[in-house]
Amino acid sequence: MEYIVYEQKGQVGVITISREKALNALNSQVLDELNECLDAVNLDEVRALVLTGAGQKSFVAGADIGEMSTLTKAEGEAFGKKGNDVFRKLETFPVPVIAAINGFALGGGCEISMSCDIRICSDNAVFGQPEVGLGITPGFGGTQRLARIVGVGMAKQMIYTGRNIKAADALRIGLVNEVYSAEVDAEGNVVKTAQEVLLAAAEKMAVTIAKNAPIAVRNCKKAINDGLDLDMDQAIVLEEKLFGDCFETEDQKYGMAFFLDKNKEKVKEPFKNC
Repeated sequence: MEYIVYEQKGQVGVITISREKALNALNSQVLDELNECLDAVNLDEVRALVLTGAGQKSFVAGADIGEMSTLTKAEGEAFGKKGNDVFRKLETFPVPVIAAINGFALGGGCEISMSCDIRICSDNAVFGQPEVGLGITPGFGGTQRLARIVGVGMAKQMIYTGRNIKAADALRIGLVNEVYSAEVDAEGNVVKTAQEVLLAAAEKMAVTIAKNAPIAVRNCKKAINDGLDLDMDQAIVLEEKLFGDCFETEDQKYGMAFFLDKNKEKVKEPFKNC
């Protein structure tokens, strides 16, 4: 692939959008390659994903304006569907996905991050939905996911004004879970850049997730995502079903047997995909 780099580190997969000269902007080729990459992830081995962008300046600066500028109405709608299909695949991917956001996350960049389960960022991150300034609406799910994450009022303010927000404000409104800064020594010298700290934190979180029972984690993701579209009575029934599905698995039997073993004579073994 030209613009997507995939690396598997044990039970964690790391996807890097690598179109650095264009600030990792999303064109049709990037979307197609990301779709292919997700299809190729080995779900028998990988239990969590990290999604990030190449370089110090940008996570994803947005959709490719050069490509969009000449689209007809029908082509514009088709481009929106292409992005939405890929982002929806990411959102419903069986294992959790952590967005590690460095630099610009604007338009499609903000939207792809919102398709991930968890968002963490470096202190130079900038978020926004600036589409109205270009004469269009957010087209890759921004009008839908932003309101669900930060609330309707704040989402409307960000989308209607097209103004960007910095990492601290993204944390304040709940758009991201954590902000990471560079590590410096006693003399103020940079030991690790903010991006290095961010990626290390994302991979550490992914490893923590990967250590837990995989069926349970997958069912938790499905219960949360699907339950948000249901009323409470229906959502509880969904939870009951997914809760029940965990029983009689080797992971459930082993996890509970280990908990009940008062002597803890054996070291806890890794959970299996079963």
